[in-house]
Amino acid sequence: MEALNDAIVALNDTFWLYLIIPVLALLSLYFTVRSKAVQIRMLPEMVRAIGGRSETAEDGGKTVSSFQAFAISAAARIGTGNIAGVATAIALGGPGAVFWMWVMGLVVGSTSFVESTLAQLYKVRDRTGYRGGPAYYMLHGLRVRWMGVLFAVVITVTFGFVFTAVQSNTIVDAIVTSAETVGFDGGGWLPPVLGLIMVVLTASIIFGGVRRIAHTAQLLVPFMACLYMVLGLVVVALNITAVPGVIADIFSHAFGFEAIAGGGLGAAIVQGVRRGMFSNEAGLGSAPNAGATASVSHPVKQGLVQTLGVYFDTLLVCSTTAFIVLLSNPTYGEDQGASMTQNAMQASLGGWSVHLLTLIIMLVAFTSVLGNYYYGESNVGFLTRNQGVLTGYKWLVLVVTFLGAIGSSELVWNLADTTMGVMALVNLIAIAPLSVVAFKLLRDYNEQRKQGIDPVFTRDRIPELTGVECWEPREKVTS
Repeated sequence: MEALNDAIVALNDTFWLYLIIPVLALLSLYFTVRSKAVQIRMLPEMVRAIGGRSETAEDGGKTVSSFQAFAISAAARIGTGNIAGVATAIALGGPGAVFWMWVMGLVVGSTSFVESTLAQLYKVRDRTGYRGGPAYYMLHGLRVRWMGVLFAVVITVTFGFVFTAVQSNTIVDAIVTSAETVGFDGGGWLPPVLGLIMVVLTASIIFGGVRRIAHTAQLLVPFMACLYMVLGLVVVALNITAVPGVIADIFSHAFGFEAIAGGGLGAAIVQGVRRGMFSNEAGLGSAPNAGATASVSHPVKQGLVQTLGVYFDTLLVCSTTAFIVLLSNPTYGEDQGASMTQNAMQASLGGWSVHLLTLIIMLVAFTSVLGNYYYGESNVGFLTRNQGVLTGYKWLVLVVTFLGAIGSSELVWNLADTTMGVMALVNLIAIAPLSVVAFKLLRDYNEQRKQGIDPVFTRDRIPELTGVECWEPREKVTS
């Protein structure tokens, strides 16, 4: 097992440093230039677009609203990547990893905009509203079905199975750490029991369909994110005199002579980008699966909303973890994961905070399981319409949830890095040529905004588009 883990680590380091990071960075810079920095320039529009209303679906229920789609993707984003992943990045890459996480968060916002706008354009209808994602724009936009099939398989394995195991594993790690602080030793029985409890809770929601997932995410995501950031602000307030030093460490380790001489600069960049990407998911092709479910009047609206999610995740929630950890004067290279964040919180606020953070970790990881499950469900629907296969997928997710609770944390994390890298590469290859379409949609959106109307898109506005199943020509709506 140790030999397998070492081999995966070596593969990940090479794969990410020499392929994924350069491709993501270069494409993101290209998208930023082509869109005139849409991720920064149109920040006010992102806030305005998040308030869109839902429609009535074929089965008589309401479709997923813009905010609910944002909440589903945020549920998947705001998970162990924010609490355990950021701590691991700092442990392995030092304070400088935080800087590179911020930089990539700003730059990759353009990539998030492109992929989510494309997902909206090439979405398809189902009984409860819409579904879509990279597999769909690979099929309908690129006309390359095998690529869509490959992506659908990889994302189902990555999110439906591997990332679900990561979230389950982190929940158990957090609860065990919390129990140990009060002298409770669950021995070998606690992880299996916790795994069974998570299986029951997960089953009660995923068998209720996308609406139940959306409603659950809509309720839990804002609550848990705000609670976590309030805790972070309290930690910062109690250690306010140390904050300038922490900020100085972040920048000095990102660029300083010590980092370069010690070989730490490369580690800071790789860990910051890798864990940041795991957290904000820009470029992965995961968030577009949630973005495609939204009922909006123009594809660009949800592209902007999903871009806002990158900022919400990286610049707010991830930064909260970074300051909690760095203000505790951590020992780099030793403690990692959720327990590192818990120990840092305890150092600032006392033992009671460990238990509150455990509750937050349980909520964020559980909602991530739901978001991850839906990403897989959407792509299983792309591969086949057989309901038996979908039911089998649901049961496999429940099995993986249990196995993640009793499995090895290190091996699970490293396997997640590998599958995430493959998935990102396939998606980036697809959106590179399709980005031209996204920029045409952005131009159409801005032209309508200049006319003082709420943008409405129909496919006859860009006649050369092919493969678009929704967005039929209809009476133009003005406001």
